[in-house]
Amino acid sequence: MSTKKILEIGGVLAGVVLIAFGVAAIYMGVDGRSTVRDSIAAEQITFGAADDPVVARFAPQWAEEQVTTGEQARAFAQIIHEHAFEGAGGLTYSQMGRFIAADDPDNAAGTSDEAAALKDENGNPVSNGARNTWVTATALSSALNMSYMAEQTALFGIVVGIALLLSGIGFTILALGGALRGREWTLFAKRHGTTKPVATV
Repeated sequence: MSTKKILEIGGVLAGVVLIAFGVAAIYMGVDGRSTVRDSIAAEQITFGAADDPVVARFAPQWAEEQVTTGEQARAFAQIIHEHAFEGAGGLTYSQMGRFIAADDPDNAAGTSDEAAALKDENGNPVSNGARNTWVTATALSSALNMSYMAEQTALFGIVVGIALLLSGIGFTILALGGALRGREWTLFAKRHGTTKPVATV
């Protein structure tokens, strides 16, 4: 088998492999995107009313609608974060103590000093509710942001799959096109008794 024939076959095989990978990547991307959206919808999360300033800021177009896409999940995560931030008086998780301070129980900053903490009827320090809210808010917003990232990754997979598919088709066309031109020239040469290409205009 000639080197040219081997290269032609290799080009076709490379094209077929790229096409197969492209189809697989597109399928996986579409399936992943669908799975993410089904999982989000199953949680039955709904945006608040448009009169909520935070909703009006991050998701006015989806007010009172169910969260079903990665983009909507990201917007809802931002809303959760802002509500938690406002509820903590503008403090972040790291700025709050584990317990409510006995000398200032309304201050979300609290204290991490058990001796200075407000005590319950059993003498145990009372947990800082605002800080606990931040823990919950962070967990929920992280999960929602992961949904957004997963959907974007699935979309990227679809784009890569299309690129691989087009590359494979191109490889195959080039390989087959070269082989066909070679056969056509061989037939032409036999008919006209020449071994050199004939210039055409």
